[in-house]
Amino acid sequence: MIKKMTPVLAVEQVEPCVRFWTERLGFQKTGEVPEGDTIGFAMLQKGNIELMYQSYASIRKDLGGQAPDLERDMRKGPTFLYVEVEDLAQVAAAMQGATLALPERLTFYGAKEVGFRDPGGHVVVFAQMMGHA
Repeated sequence: MIKKMTPVLAVEQVEPCVRFWTERLGFQKTGEVPEGDTIGFAMLQKGNIELMYQSYASIRKDLGGQAPDLERDMRKGPTFLYVEVEDLAQVAAAMQGATLALPERLTFYGAKEVGFRDPGGHVVVFAQMMGHA
């Protein structure tokens, strides 16, 4: 029934978020839509993982005043992404200098996790499954 799901994160500026994923984690920018002299919308991909960012200005333009409640709600954030990885130490090294949101911890369900904020303020928790605790 469901074929694919891709998060679209709303931010003030798309460019720093694109750099966060491409420079730190090896994602590729697969598409973008300009909004004046900035990027209004960008698509990022690595393997079968896809992520999109859209600026508030671009959202406002897209909605054309048709859904003011939706535009307001998109500003409430942040969004939380949970990303399972093979090697948490490798990801933590790539995140050096990024804003820490959740210190490394071991959960009751057997995951070692650490969380960072992307430049748009969204929280990305990386998790390595360690087996059941």
